[in-house]
Amino acid sequence: MSFVDIRVFQTKVLGTKEENLKQMAECMERADLKSTDLVTFPEMFLCPYETACFPVFAEKEGGTAWQWFSRLAKTYDVYLSAGTIPELGEDGRIYNTAYVFDRQGHQIGKHRKVHLFDIDIRGGQYFKESETLSPGNEVTVFDTEFGKVGLCICYDFRFPELARQMVNRGAQIFIVPAAFNMTTGPAHWELLYRSRAVDNQVFVIGTAPARDMTASYHSWGHSLVVNPWGEIIEMLGENEGSLRCRLELEQVKAVREQLPLLAHRRQDIYPVEF
Repeated sequence: MSFVDIRVFQTKVLGTKEENLKQMAECMERADLKSTDLVTFPEMFLCPYETACFPVFAEKEGGTAWQWFSRLAKTYDVYLSAGTIPELGEDGRIYNTAYVFDRQGHQIGKHRKVHLFDIDIRGGQYFKESETLSPGNEVTVFDTEFGKVGLCICYDFRFPELARQMVNRGAQIFIVPAAFNMTTGPAHWELLYRSRAVDNQVFVIGTAPARDMTASYHSWGHSLVVNPWGEIIEMLGENEGSLRCRLELEQVKAVREQLPLLAHRRQDIYPVEF
């Protein structure tokens, strides 16, 4: 495929798993997805973004939410990036996990957040995912009919080493479910997504929860899509909504040929390690 039609859903996080699953299904039902190839949802769209909630909402791979995602992908004949949810691992630990399903409802991608969001900004946000979550240990790239796609989660995207490893494995698109807050969002949201797109000459899809000032965690929102030249193709505001756009994959090739950053890397000085 030379292009990918995508639909990004920016949803509020409701109080129960059942409400959020129902909301997900309603979003997809109301949308015209007939020509859509890829659908994305936000980080922790299923669970309030509170460390105390992660163990309560956590479920094993193949659980209720996983089956729900699989059915929706198959029903609407789309690739589904099902945001992230708390996963109860086989080791008894809890992870911030992203699943991706193909058009037949088969899981083709899974990423456990590698870098945990532990920050204490003076006069700003305090949050420590490590109070209940454990880190993953994998670089995640998966195959689709439109090429290789890299997958990481929110705070992961601040680490250029991880993004470059995804490109080294062939990714032309990055999917990044995220939930920047009211401190980091205004400062770094657009800057970070545009920078990673330019550095790696890829399309980047950032999907965030809608802002809810009645919740304990206030998301910046502003889900967006950036092209390989670093330009924002589409971006939402802070409220609930969706965006749709087409990724012309030939643009990745064109940008990499005209400005061959990846070909000009001096691997004799800074060798690439897999």
